[in-house]
Amino acid sequence: MELLADEAAGRGMAVLAAEESGAAVGPAHWYGGPVAGAGLAARLGIALLEPADDWLARLPEAFTGREVRAATLADAWAVTGPTFVKPPRDKSFPADVYADGSRLPADLDPATPVLLSEVVTFAAEYRLFLLDGRIATGTRYAVFGRLDPRPLDPRGAVAGEIAAFVDRLVAEAGPALPSAVVVDVGRLLDPYRPGHRWAVVEANMAWFSHAYAADPARVLDVVLRSAGPRDRVRAEDLPFVRDNGGACWTSRPLDGGQ
Repeated sequence: MELLADEAAGRGMAVLAAEESGAAVGPAHWYGGPVAGAGLAARLGIALLEPADDWLARLPEAFTGREVRAATLADAWAVTGPTFVKPPRDKSFPADVYADGSRLPADLDPATPVLLSEVVTFAAEYRLFLLDGRIATGTRYAVFGRLDPRPLDPRGAVAGEIAAFVDRLVAEAGPALPSAVVVDVGRLLDPYRPGHRWAVVEANMAWFSHAYAADPARVLDVVLRSAGPRDRVRAEDLPFVRDNGGACWTSRPLDGGQ
């Protein structure tokens, strides 16, 4: 957040904490959590772009590399074997491999949306900030499930493979995404195939995604589009607007360095 706040300030934008949002003047943008974002969106006129909850589940298996289905927490409670379970949007409970449904939280609404996924191994995972279907910037963020951020060299072989995969995903996958969004991809280890293949890990809201080692300037470009003035939302992005959600950025220039 500090890197993005510094970049926003460098562009002459006022950077405010959520509790300071009452001082916002002019068009506002948001970077932070969904709960606070939901509380501020209507008052500040912000449209929060989000991928559909079931986007990953609707992708062809050629892009996911595993079986993924959209379900509810009640469905997940009934699971009898190891399954990767995650909330599609928020962090109401930890995304993880659960031995069975009895290990999941029992105090949440049974209708809570979840994604249920076959358990697989990603050798490395990369976060990609997409703007208009193209990669604006990217970063490695994990190796064999452990946090290990590293910049993604746009001229390197790995970046080339990822770009080709994302181009094919955008062109062929079918389910649409907002014009500003985060897509995580990874090198999927398959015991039945030599080497590795690329697969989608998940899609996320850019305004609620860690930048890790990505270029802050380009991350900010994506974030500003993903959570900005409602009256500037493109027609193709209207289906992805949901009023739920930190810092609040406005277009008011900084005064006296404050």
